[in-house]
Amino acid sequence: MDKVKIGVLGAGAISGIYFKNLTSVFEETKVEAVCDICREKAEAAAKEYGIEKVYDTFEEMLADQDIEIILNLTRPKEHYETTKQALLAGKHVYSEKPLAETYEEGKELAYLAKERGLLLGGAPDTFLGAGIRTCRKLIEDGFIGRVIGAEARMICRGHESWHPAPEFYYQKGGGPMMDMGPYYMTALVYLIGRVQGVSGMTGKSFEQRVITSQPKKGTKIDVEVPTYYGGLMRFENGAIGNVTMTFDVHYDSQAFLEIYGTEGTLRVPDPNTFDGGIQLLRPEEGVFREMPLLFPYKENSRGLGLAQMAKALREKGEFPANADLTLHVLEILTAFEKSSTQGKYLELERR
Repeated sequence: MDKVKIGVLGAGAISGIYFKNLTSVFEETKVEAVCDICREKAEAAAKEYGIEKVYDTFEEMLADQDIEIILNLTRPKEHYETTKQALLAGKHVYSEKPLAETYEEGKELAYLAKERGLLLGGAPDTFLGAGIRTCRKLIEDGFIGRVIGAEARMICRGHESWHPAPEFYYQKGGGPMMDMGPYYMTALVYLIGRVQGVSGMTGKSFEQRVITSQPKKGTKIDVEVPTYYGGLMRFENGAIGNVTMTFDVHYDSQAFLEIYGTEGTLRVPDPNTFDGGIQLLRPEEGVFREMPLLFPYKENSRGLGLAQMAKALREKGEFPANADLTLHVLEILTAFEKSSTQGKYLELERR
């Protein structure tokens, strides 16, 4: 099929793996242009990955009739406005997570895309990798029986010790749930199904954070968002999920995700990765056993969701990392804080 031409908005830290995969791994895509507020970053990316066009403004890139899909790699608080701008310009959009800051904004984007006959989707696409796809296969084949529960934990002390510009993690649109939650919630929905409702409690352990990484070492950050989340999820099939997401805790590991069934327990790999390892416990053995990966995409395959979207565009088909999934996940992410603020269990509306 003819390659789908992509315009990339944003050439920051996450862009490198997208440029690499979209230009040399996935056959469905061609990166036609790149735009960043720092032209030097855009030019460097264009030179490294053989991209023909560099634009100074997003408006110039949207005016390029060759570009079919915009890959939105802006900061989270900018996703809504830039995605809306692209949709209004008649472009399909694949956005980094989350889709928007609020569920209401996400609904507006999904409605706008549907109204204009445009494709809308987004990250994360790690659930399409070998690790989580193998877990789904094990569940579907009955290795743990009927799913009755899950536990998800993302525990770390924040990003100011290693990220060169960590301020946005603590600003509106940031925090552990909006930053890392999409990986866990997407994996849980893919493995168990729709979430029916949530109950949450949130907190902010520190009013300020101090950057200890270069080049902004010593700079103080005002914390605008919750940095500790505790929550419960009820899935439509009756399963109950327990969730902890925090940027406030010293710990020896970050990722933990388990699925509990009537006939066994499944340890799911880090949902921020594409590979394993997967461990299965069956009652007749009483110990966890390592399970082999059954599907491709074990390596860092970010952009896989976009490649499948490009194929769906050409073949007028469906793709997994679509607006239905990303919007449902966004409603889950934002419902925990709403539940905490309102002091009650919240039923979700999105299927």
